[in-house]
Amino acid sequence: MSRGRVVLVTGSTSGIGLGIAKEFASQGYDIGLNGFGERKEIQSIEREIKENFGVQVFYSDADMSKPSEVERFVGNANDVLGAIDVLINNAGVQHVSPVEHFPTDKWDLILAVNLSSAFHMSRLLIPSMRTQRFGRIINIASAHGLVASMNKSAYVAAKHGLIGFTKTVALEVAESGVTCNAICPGWVETPLVKVQVEALSSEKSLSQEEVIRDLILERQPTRKFVQIEQVAALALFLASEQASSITGSSYSIDGGWTAH
Repeated sequence: MSRGRVVLVTGSTSGIGLGIAKEFASQGYDIGLNGFGERKEIQSIEREIKENFGVQVFYSDADMSKPSEVERFVGNANDVLGAIDVLINNAGVQHVSPVEHFPTDKWDLILAVNLSSAFHMSRLLIPSMRTQRFGRIINIASAHGLVASMNKSAYVAAKHGLIGFTKTVALEVAESGVTCNAICPGWVETPLVKVQVEALSSEKSLSQEEVIRDLILERQPTRKFVQIEQVAALALFLASEQASSITGSSYSIDGGWTAH
């Protein structure tokens, strides 16, 4: 058990981020949550984590697209939870459109949330991690950090950039006791994916089951969704002492997608 450790997880009020937060809480980590949502739902999440795992929980509604808000999140988390041991850069947004029709505001937003927020969180936390001679930075990238798909130019660009950023940070902190790695999930069963399934079902006049089988999972040889708990378990391992020699690496958890 890693009692006394503190983890911040951006974009953690639902989906992969929330699953990761709960996995770390189960191992005694105090949790810094971040994201949007109905206040009552978020309060329920906070209460559930505290009651189930007996850890401290701090929540910030900081907008990860704004550097000043990122700074507020880190500053307030430090005040409430103390020094941060693990950073999970998970916040992400998506928009699907051909390049020539891609709204410029959507491009800017996706790059800000999916890539730049990881830079801002990391630059703010690396100094204290260096001081304590321990730190784990885990970037939730994507299979789209390794391969491309049509109509997802901003997302693909951001996730490729996040993997490059991961390697650079790993080299810079290599002698400090800090590691930096990326996780590259394929299709994961999340609320965001469910919205995409519904949209494709309407657009293609197919059932949701047909969309999942023939469109969503066509690139995933296992024909199964990756489970949130599987991503969370990998993140927990990368944060452990046993993973101290793993840095600058990207780990696919994609049902064989990038093995093609």
